[in-house]
Amino acid sequence: MDARPRAELRRIADRAAAELRDATAEEILRWAGGTFGDRLAVASSMADTVLVDLAARHAPGVHVLFLDTGYHFPETIGTRDAVAATYPITLVTVSPEQTVAEQDLWYGPGLYARDPDKCCALRKIAPLDAALEHYDAWLTGVRRDESPTRADTPVIGWDDRRGKVKVSPLAGWTADDVAEYAVRQGVLLNPLLADGYLSVGCRPCTTRVDPGADPRSGRWTGRAKTECGLHL
Repeated sequence: MDARPRAELRRIADRAAAELRDATAEEILRWAGGTFGDRLAVASSMADTVLVDLAARHAPGVHVLFLDTGYHFPETIGTRDAVAATYPITLVTVSPEQTVAEQDLWYGPGLYARDPDKCCALRKIAPLDAALEHYDAWLTGVRRDESPTRADTPVIGWDDRRGKVKVSPLAGWTADDVAEYAVRQGVLLNPLLADGYLSVGCRPCTTRVDPGADPRSGRWTGRAKTECGLHL
């Protein structure tokens, strides 16, 4: 399938946002797979793999983009490998332009501690931007209940900076919905979720979450930062 012009994609996003506002995740995924075909990709952090499971069921062969920042927990890499071996998807591992060692030489060691926004820009945002050039739409697992910054997430949105349709089929789900689906379907889960890490990111910037706390409070603890910038 050829790439569509930006204006056409924007019209598709606006129309679908109205028509699919109250649709189920399954209906949204069937629409996305049928509308975009091989120009659709899933962005997955390999925390829970509920979105990957759903996408594989309703858009078999879909490309799953995994950002290998070089700072992941071993459990996250293990989850990625298990997903690639288990699901009918095409795994695409996306890497930054520089290795961690090269970044340390260029910017100094521990950039994630001194300037986490810069580190995220180099190791997450820029690589994803480049990878998404090959697609017209991308699927995310963002949910409204995750944090105040995500409370208004639409199921179908327009990613103006990238010129892509952004699809968040789980936007209206709760953490309980995700857990129930994972148990019912036997979904692969990152082992860190059972160890208090309710939002799994890069190892230097992720800590366990206190019971009842905002799931993303374990990211960049002690800073006002709660987002890496992929969804802003």
